[in-house]
Amino acid sequence: MNRSWNIVLLAGLFEIGWVIGLKHASSVGTWVLTAFSIYLSMHLLIIASRKLSVGTAYAVFTGMGTAGTVILEIVLFGEPFNLVKILLIILLLSGVIGLKTITTEQEGERV
Repeated sequence: MNRSWNIVLLAGLFEIGWVIGLKHASSVGTWVLTAFSIYLSMHLLIIASRKLSVGTAYAVFTGMGTAGTVILEIVLFGEPFNLVKILLIILLLSGVIGLKTITTEQEGERV
């Protein structure tokens, strides 16, 4: 995996953090962590988009965030398990993996 895709992966992890933080933050400290996660996820996505196609990087970023948030809500916070929801997440992830597979780092380079 190249550096730009690693940055997108990290940005997606911070996206999961801030989305969950928006729902579960209850103190000043958790709100500060949520705000920091929002900033960091967007900043990392901007850095990765310098070398990757913006559309593909954003699709992978949001797909990871969506899938990760749904899975963590089920595992950590007792959200009801729904087989159809899981199948749709698998479909989403297959599209994200497909986009990542066919996109090269040079594709998004600026001249």
